[in-house]
Amino acid sequence: MSSSATTSAPLIEKHTIGYVPPEDRHGKVRDLFTLWFGGNIAPLPIVTGALGVQLFHLNLVWGIVAILVGHLVGGVLMALHSAQGPQMGIPQMIQSRAQFGSLGALLVVLIAGVMYIGFFASNIVLAGKSLHGVVDSVPVPVGIVIGALGSGIIGIIGYRFIHVLNRIGTWVLGIGIVIGFGYILTHIQTDDFLTRGSFNLSGWLATVSLAALWQIAFAPYVSDYSRYLPANVPVAATFWTTYLGSALGSSLSFVFGAVAVLATPVGMDTMDAVKLATGAIGPLMLVLFLLSVISHNALNLYGAVLSLITLVQTFAYRWIPTAKSRAVISIIVLAACCFAAVGASADFIGHFVDMVLVLLVVLVPWTAINLIDFYAIHKGRYDIGSIFQVDGGIYGRYNPQALLAYAIGIAVQIPFMNTPLYVGPVSAHINGADLSWLVGLLVTSPLYFWLANRDSAYRRRLSSGKLASSL
Repeated sequence: MSSSATTSAPLIEKHTIGYVPPEDRHGKVRDLFTLWFGGNIAPLPIVTGALGVQLFHLNLVWGIVAILVGHLVGGVLMALHSAQGPQMGIPQMIQSRAQFGSLGALLVVLIAGVMYIGFFASNIVLAGKSLHGVVDSVPVPVGIVIGALGSGIIGIIGYRFIHVLNRIGTWVLGIGIVIGFGYILTHIQTDDFLTRGSFNLSGWLATVSLAALWQIAFAPYVSDYSRYLPANVPVAATFWTTYLGSALGSSLSFVFGAVAVLATPVGMDTMDAVKLATGAIGPLMLVLFLLSVISHNALNLYGAVLSLITLVQTFAYRWIPTAKSRAVISIIVLAACCFAAVGASADFIGHFVDMVLVLLVVLVPWTAINLIDFYAIHKGRYDIGSIFQVDGGIYGRYNPQALLAYAIGIAVQIPFMNTPLYVGPVSAHINGADLSWLVGLLVTSPLYFWLANRDSAYRRRLSSGKLASSL
């Protein structure tokens, strides 16, 4: 893509869920590294990473090992979704119609939308607490509204502005967190920094699962941020820049949370521990995290709005959503989340983590089906026109093979689940470790591949070449 094409890209994004034509493609593949590195240096992954030592009672060494294993494994799935963006030129959730059918995809789209609304609400709570920590005179509810408005403006402007902010944020936040590590490790305030906690299999597996699920949670919208890249960008380049940025950024944040908690007295709130552990530079760290959460949270708002637009457009198929439509829906979501966050309990983040664990049980089989369909069955060749037809075109309203594999993929996870709603017998037997996501992936992937290839009509469509993009 020429430099003129890149510089002429509009500041306010005009596309919503529609196909991005070649003349509107812009950007560099390296932008994916900065997007996912900078976006993961934020309070929510710091709070989540601290759970390994706070909730699961691991020591520092085993906590770090679990964090790294989880992110390195989960990041593979996340980055494989990202690599679909330049090839397809459409958002991730709208692409699900090619696997599940125009109506069959609605459940997954709804679940993704709810999850990202939850992410958005949780992050504005953290923004409010961070702002209150910097300026005591600003109440947390006021900070929540300020954080939401900042994210809303970024999300409404859209894709290009999000990338610009994260290019800056990568350097600022990367340097900031390295300085923060240095300060904490030279000002440890506890005698049991290295000895608090111990290895326990259930806690280690639970921490691995949290880290892996953190990456998988990006899957429903990760390719939304690569779909504007030129179609000739290699799949490998998209994969590695996304993988390295996300795995490195999130691992640093998770470990930072664990280190801050271990370096301060037992029982402190994670962000209070960060403020205390970083001492003289604590206020600066909170300012950086506040700016980070506002910028990163725009991704959650953006993804939630695209999911909602996809839901509405499924039924109002003559409607052509515009930038104005996206802005209006963004404002509605923002206002609703502010209302919920301001009125939420003090344990909002804990409730949010519980919700994500439940929702991911139904998102993991979708991940397996989407990746198998794209890489092993269609090999990236889809009829884009059919995806936007009300009857699903050649993909139909429902794909029985995908829906059957999806249902079985959820069912096989039940014995291995450990969520606030239900603890499966296998999970209970191994002291509460949740392996449902791993079982879901291992069962759903080969099952869907087998079911799809048994469908003779499907094979005829594939061999006829009609699955090549019509645009």
